[in-house]
Amino acid sequence: MKRFVRSAWALALAGAMVAPAMAAAQGNKPVVAVFAFDNNSIGKDAADYNGIGKGVQDFLITDLAGNSNVVVVDRDRIQQVLQEQNLIKQGAIDPQTAVRIGKLVGAQYAILGGFMSDGRGHMVLTGRSVSMETGVISNPERVQAKTDDVLGLISQLSNKVTHDMKLPVIHHDDGMGMNAPAKPAEEKKVGTTNVKMDLRTAMLYSKALDAQDSGDKAKAAELFRQVVSKFPDYTPAKDHLAKVTGASSD
Repeated sequence: MKRFVRSAWALALAGAMVAPAMAAAQGNKPVVAVFAFDNNSIGKDAADYNGIGKGVQDFLITDLAGNSNVVVVDRDRIQQVLQEQNLIKQGAIDPQTAVRIGKLVGAQYAILGGFMSDGRGHMVLTGRSVSMETGVISNPERVQAKTDDVLGLISQLSNKVTHDMKLPVIHHDDGMGMNAPAKPAEEKKVGTTNVKMDLRTAMLYSKALDAQDSGDKAKAAELFRQVVSKFPDYTPAKDHLAKVTGASSD
């Protein structure tokens, strides 16, 4: 408990010091934190998709980072705060926890959701937003596609987030500076070709992220290399590989 209070006050102080600069930099754009999605798959192979949530999170952050209508919190920043709050092994993030973590990373909204594969070549994403100010869950969305086009499914949900979801900017004027500044996600282009990633490769990517988060750089590098070998034009995979190996992604 004491550790949580110290961390919260440290982040609050940082927010109070730089909040004006961040407000000027972000302008009239909602700040969004995307959390790992839950596995809602059905059938005898449902457990096979337990690791897909991190991949969906990273795919969606990457897609949203290229949109000028929102500011998206970097995934590494979210992971850092989850680790500080001893929530790494908790599994699914409930709305209350999302609000708590979202405030610490300077978000105005959290995006939560679930992934489902029916085991017959189809997949569904469901998403919803949670307001950091009120804790209200709203904007339920549902998109679906075939399992040979995971990034197409992500793009559908990304468009829903930026166009259909109502995410007005929340202005905090209480002078307390309780929100730490959001570290925006870097925009990652997917290359010059249209990448159509299948579910099996998306699962490899998710496992690579999990290995990276747990500090197993060798395993993460091996898995990211497998993704890059299949999809050499998918820049985020090359960037992650460079990060865990210390090499240049160029």
